[in-house]
Amino acid sequence: MSKEVLQAIKAICDEKHISVESVLSTIEQALAAAFRKDFGNRMQNLKVDFNPETMAIKVYDVKTVVEDQELDEEGNVIGAEGETIEKTEEKPEEKKEGQASAAIEGEEEEERFNPKTQIMISQAREIKPGAELGEELVQELEVPGEFGRMAAQTAKQVIIQRLREAEREVVFNEYKDKEGTLINGTIQRIEAGNVLVDIGQATAIMPPSEQVRSEHYSSGSQLRFFIKSVATSSRGPEVIVSRSARELVRRLFEMEVPEIADGAVLIKSIAREPGSRSKIAVTTSADNVDPVGSCVGQRGTRVQFIINELGGEKIDIIEWDADDIQFIKNALSPAKVADVALHEEARTAEAFVAADQFSLAIGKQGQNVRLASSLTGWRIDIKPAQGVAAPEAPAKGPQEPGAPEEAGKKEEAARSNGEAEHVEVPKPEVPKPKEEPTSDT
Repeated sequence: MSKEVLQAIKAICDEKHISVESVLSTIEQALAAAFRKDFGNRMQNLKVDFNPETMAIKVYDVKTVVEDQELDEEGNVIGAEGETIEKTEEKPEEKKEGQASAAIEGEEEEERFNPKTQIMISQAREIKPGAELGEELVQELEVPGEFGRMAAQTAKQVIIQRLREAEREVVFNEYKDKEGTLINGTIQRIEAGNVLVDIGQATAIMPPSEQVRSEHYSSGSQLRFFIKSVATSSRGPEVIVSRSARELVRRLFEMEVPEIADGAVLIKSIAREPGSRSKIAVTTSADNVDPVGSCVGQRGTRVQFIINELGGEKIDIIEWDADDIQFIKNALSPAKVADVALHEEARTAEAFVAADQFSLAIGKQGQNVRLASSLTGWRIDIKPAQGVAAPEAPAKGPQEPGAPEEAGKKEEAARSNGEAEHVEVPKPEVPKPKEEPTSDT
């Protein structure tokens, strides 16, 4: 029987990833609680020694020897109140009133007798003649034969509760150290908009705010997640993971690009619209290292791996520059910026671009300039360069070199004659003068 108990304890330790010593300590505390409930009293400071090899149980009452003191009905030392009154009768300065009262309270606490953990020296010497002040008096208590079924049931409940607490503590400590890192996870299910992810020893939660709208999370799919926070709750450790955090992009580049992991290339800033597009600014202090090329990799293999991990999200890698003007120009790529005017007080910048670069600088639904503003920390306004009018809506179809001028003249003539505004450009071939003389009379 003893071997089976010891094997069960070791199996629990292996399964829950906790130490054997902590389980034995939990069992001893549970047995002490069960003994106090059925056979002891609340004034006993019980300690239990449990030997899993022999199944032997020994119960002790441990108290500290103190001086003989006269107590009142509430257990306070008689005379301490008188000293307290004398000290409160003194009228110190107003500034020192708080300190004096705190000191008196401290003395009261020191002189208070605790019968659960303390025993007076006269009583201690009746039990042990050579007892001294400050000594721990250990009395072994008799373990009755009835300390079995009822005690085992109580101990079982306490053991289960303590084991859960120990397991939660182990899980919390394990993932608290991994906070801010990447972890592989398997999606289990979706509950109330939250995605539950199996990350090994725990189930993580990905709330809607940390999800990417364009991604579809189906049960069983495996993804990489960023551990955003680890906290404790009534249900145990709560691990929050994210797929939309900027740091997910940073950690992926650190994992895939050795130059970033070694510190040769630094990621200065990241701007991201999850699921659509990201911009990162990189730099280096080494002369023989190309920061952008290092991140892109040979034939784009490195950045393509990260794009695949992010579900096809586009990534722009630009070179960071200490000069804000040059940095803004780089951030607005692939558009070519003619000039930039900075307004330091308002932290705004005006970027001047040519007419053919205007829509490229703004981007689809303003995405390019929005990401550039987030990347640089400047609010950027796109304006046409001096001497260049703002671009109008593009033509519906291609036109031949001489067609625009001819069409303009015909449109003006049509408007002056009150004709329709729409004029077709290839009209000169319509009359066909050679076909008219064919009708001979």
